[in-house]
Amino acid sequence: AKVNLSSKTMNVTQNGVVNHRWRVSAGRKGDTTPTGSWSAKWASRNHRSRKYNNAPMPYAIFFKGGYAVHATYETRRLGRPASHGCVRLSPNDAATFYQLANRHGLPNTRIVITR
Repeated sequence: AKVNLSSKTMNVTQNGVVNHRWRVSAGRKGDTTPTGSWSAKWASRNHRSRKYNNAPMPYAIFFKGGYAVHATYETRRLGRPASHGCVRLSPNDAATFYQLANRHGLPNTRIVITR
């Protein structure tokens, strides 16, 4: 999965072919989304944030500490900065990514974030 923070998009590639291209929202001012490359560390289907008032983070794929790719119900904010640093997708897109990551194995799921 390649997340481009400038275009607010996430491309999911398998065997060199882009299978999915989704709009995302990421960190707002003061809450930046980290850039770099990580393998997925762990997954949580119905996660809730301990740090941010039990906020829902469904279909979460964690890649660095508390940072994850997960669903948001605030879909009108996709394409704009909106999070505390996580990468947010629509619920359907997040569910698809969650299923793909678990099917192919979290260690085989690479998340690359660029500006």
